[in-house]
Amino acid sequence: MLPRVVELARRAGEQVMAVYEEGRLELQSKADSSPLTRADIASHQCLVQGLADFGLGCPVVSEEDAVSVSECCDQGHFWLLDPLDGTKEFIARNGEFTVNVALIEAGRPVLGVVVAPALGQVYWAAKGLGAFRSVSGVVDRIHVSRALADGSAAAPLRVVVSKSHLDEDTQAFIGNLGRTTLLQAGSSLKFCLVAQGLADVYPRLAPTCEWDTAAAQLILEEAGGVVIDLEGKSLRYGKQEVLNPSFIGACSRDVIPRA
Repeated sequence: MLPRVVELARRAGEQVMAVYEEGRLELQSKADSSPLTRADIASHQCLVQGLADFGLGCPVVSEEDAVSVSECCDQGHFWLLDPLDGTKEFIARNGEFTVNVALIEAGRPVLGVVVAPALGQVYWAAKGLGAFRSVSGVVDRIHVSRALADGSAAAPLRVVVSKSHLDEDTQAFIGNLGRTTLLQAGSSLKFCLVAQGLADVYPRLAPTCEWDTAAAQLILEEAGGVVIDLEGKSLRYGKQEVLNPSFIGACSRDVIPRA
């Protein structure tokens, strides 16, 4: 099933790029005042129809369908979608936006695909099968930074943060890491930078929702990293509240300061 999901996410990315290249965004605002574009809707429709064609009968939960959130459940399977993660990056036309597709089983992601259509990059993972990245048709298995996996490297930690949501709590957390080099990226690409060994830590103390993180969490975990809340627990999905707790994505627990 994984190749079919990858291909579907690619097609949704093509829908996003059609709007991106056209240049007419026709912005709307959602109930929470976050922006909505025709690309969000086109990607959503592509993904929902494509998943229905799989014939699996799993509920589909999407950021762009508020009613579907009631289908979340901490048991069983459901699809979790962010048809356009990084809408602000899309509007800013910096290319750092993604299409995120995850399959959730008993509260945990077991399959995840992240497509960055403007960058020509595709990431995917399945539970127990590793994490992979494709660029221009060339596929590589990806891993977190091995030099830092045991916390022993002397080089500064490479910390990746949001371009749009760098708050005071996150800045304070970074201040406790010692010597650091700061990187910025949009959307779920921050997880992917850690997963492929280009960054070491991704702290996120500002709000996120379940659809923002599920697919990329699995990619980072299958690349050898961790995604944990401030109590050291892995993020769970299908909660009654779709907001995630604050969390840290990292190449290893060893690089995360203990509370």
